[in-house]
Order: sequence, then structure tokens, then C-alpha cells
Amino acid sequence: MEKLTPIRIVEELDKYIIGQDKAKHAVAIALRNRWRRQQVEGDLQEEIMPNNIILIGPTGVGKTEIARRLSRLANSPFIKVEASKFTEVGYVGRDVESMVRELMNIALNDVRTEMTNRVQSQAKINARKLIIDILYPKSPANPQDTEEEIKNKEKRYQRTRKKMETLFDIGELNNREVEISSERSIPQIDLFSHSGIEGFELPIGEIMAGIIPIKRGEKKKKVRVDEAYKLLIEKETGKLIKPDAVKMEAKKRVEDNGIIFIDEIDKITGNENRTGADVSRSGVQRDLLPIVEGSNVPTKHGIIDTSHILFIAAGAFTTSKPSDLIPELQGRFPIREELHSLSKDDLHKILLYPKNSLTKQYIALFKAENVKLKFNDDAVEEIANFAAKANVKMEDIGARRLHTIMNSLLGDYLFNMPDPKIKTVTITKTKVNNKLDKIIKNEDLSKYIL
Repeated sequence: MEKLTPIRIVEELDKYIIGQDKAKHAVAIALRNRWRRQQVEGDLQEEIMPNNIILIGPTGVGKTEIARRLSRLANSPFIKVEASKFTEVGYVGRDVESMVRELMNIALNDVRTEMTNRVQSQAKINARKLIIDILYPKSPANPQDTEEEIKNKEKRYQRTRKKMETLFDIGELNNREVEISSERSIPQIDLFSHSGIEGFELPIGEIMAGIIPIKRGEKKKKVRVDEAYKLLIEKETGKLIKPDAVKMEAKKRVEDNGIIFIDEIDKITGNENRTGADVSRSGVQRDLLPIVEGSNVPTKHGIIDTSHILFIAAGAFTTSKPSDLIPELQGRFPIREELHSLSKDDLHKILLYPKNSLTKQYIALFKAENVKLKFNDDAVEEIANFAAKANVKMEDIGARRLHTIMNSLLGDYLFNMPDPKIKTVTITKTKVNNKLDKIIKNEDLSKYIL
């Protein structure tokens, strides 16, 4: 994190997102300020609040991508939620605290995966040892044996065991069957996650364990050595990972590095003097306020303090403006950046330069079918031209228009492959025009196809 300076962050974002420099600068500073806060000593560290941001702009211009790439860059727990899906407390629907719980679950999965990878080598060593122990168990000691006989038996055992290990490593023992045990227990049941009620997550298995003794037993089953090895690796991995350590690390990551992206925040703007839906939208804002301000959210994995989670909100704000949000919520999003609509030149660059550009994606998809796909320079320019025209003629959906254009252009090839006749496909300007010109000119076709 120390090496992630704002300049470095923007350089990394530039690999995936074209333009939108002001927005990139804003999120880069917000991310760096997190690290700076953690270097501050004493009580002042807790007083430094995150620079929450509102990104303003039409769909498809990079708002979500900026937030998502930022989280990956910092290895931060990240979740995207839509503000319009929330309902005011008291209404039937999703409550705002659920996004914090989901973020915690994401962090838990990430930490568990990392810890699993970390202990995988040791788990394999342990599992291999267990398999050899089953295949070639040590004979019980004979009290009548002399010291010399005991030594000779041990040497023979170790010699044979090494041979068994060599045979196991080269896969010669895979087809043999071994008997392994699997622990039998009553699974824990999360009552309220099954009933759909969020906020009160109680593991019923733990509660019942205090009332009714849970009988645990071992059930033996015969499996092939290669399958047993996989099962034992999984079992040993579970033993090496401490659940409390996973929870503690996940909680720390959420509280210190978590990012919550609230999309469509403009959909919950409302007039305080109105009734009905507007009142409900204002209610959602008031429910969001304490989470953004910093509050303790109960989860089944512990209490999460949201004070230093970075909130990035986004919206088109075509029929409203950020100042229509309630004043208290506005104050919790001090940074506001407007993202511009994408020009033909922007769309052209998006097709070519990002590491995950659409042209590179389709070239990789065609390669999977052993077909070489090539785009002429003038063809790429023409695709961008058609995307820009479609965004002007219909609703502006930004870079997402490129997906529909490319699908229309390459759909026939994608359907017909694999085909021994198709070895190389070259997309020329003429092909682009022949395929897309009629669609763009026909109002009904362009509406439904593009």
C-alpha cells in the first residue's frame, strides 16, 4: 500500500479506463489518504474521516469500473449495491445495513482463500503422510523383541515406506482403494438467512448444542487413493486455518480498507415536502446516513465499525442533482466529480488500448476456436463511429454500446464456429459498413439490435 502513490494509482487505472482524469485523481487521493491516516499516531487517527466521493455521469462512462479497479489495486473488500434496491426501515425489502454484512462475507471469502493458499503446501504434506500411514501402517511393538530386532524392524519399515512414498508421488498407487473416515455432525443452520430476515443472524446449531448433546461419530468409506488424497488435503487445510483468525483479519480489512460503491444514488433523491415515493426515498437517505457517518453494524461475525469504510456513490443525475440529497448526506460526500460522455475518439481508444479491451477479448475468444481474428485500423475506427452514432440516435449508454455493436458484427462467426472453413477472419471497414449501416439507419432495427 505504501508504494501506491496517487500518481501510481492513476497509472494503473489508465491501463483499464480511458479518460476521466479528474475522477481518477479524486479516487487516487482518497485511497492514498487511507494509508496516510494509518501512519498518524494517537487519537487523531480515528478522527480523520474518509474522502467519500460522488461520481456524476451517464451510464457506461466508467464510474463502476473506476471503483472496482481501485479496490483490486488496493486488494480491498469491495461491493457494488444499487441505492434504488433499498427501502426505508419499516418497509418490506432490503435494509441498508445488509451491504455491510455482504461486504464482510466477501472479505471472509477472500481471507479464507488467501489462508488456504498459504497452508496448501503443509496440508499436502500432511495428507500424503496420512495416506502412506493407511497404506502401510506401522506394526505394533512386540515386547519380546530385543533392541537389535527393534532397530532392524524400524529400518525395514522406513525403507519400505520410502518406496511407498515414491510410488505415491509418481501416481502408481492412485487406483488402490483406502478406507478413510469422515466426521459426522449436525450442521449449523443460519435461521434468519434462510427466512430472508436480515440483521439477526443466529447459528441454530450452536444454540441447540447447548441444549441437546450433539452425537459425533466416524463414518468409514472406501475411496481411491487419488480421491482420498484430495479429501484429506481439504480436511487438513481446515485444521490448519483458524476460524477466529479469518474473522479478525476480515473484520480489519472491512473496517480499514473496505469500499462500498452505491450506484443509482440519484434514484433516491426526493422532495421533503412531498408524499408517497418521495418520502420513502428520503427515508432511505436517512437510513444510509448513519452507515456513511460511521456506526456499528451487527453481523454474525461480529460488530463492524463503518467509520473508515470508503463510500463511492454514483448517479446520472439527469432529472436531479447532488444538492437534492438531504443536506446531512451531502456533507458526508465532500468530493464530487463529473464524468463526461464518451466521444467517438474515446470509444476508439477504448476498443484498442485498455488491457481488457473488447478487441483483445474477441481475439482471445476466436483463438479458443483456433481462428485468427484481425481488425484493420480503419475498421476499428468505423466501429467507434457507429457506436457514437447509436449513442446519439438512441439513449447514451457509453462504452456499453460497443458490446452490442461488436456482438452484431461478430455474432454470425461466433455462432458458426467451430468450422474447418473458418481459419482467419479479418474485419475491414467494408465489412463493418455492410453489417451495421442498415441497422443504424433503420429506427426499429437499431432500437432492438443496438
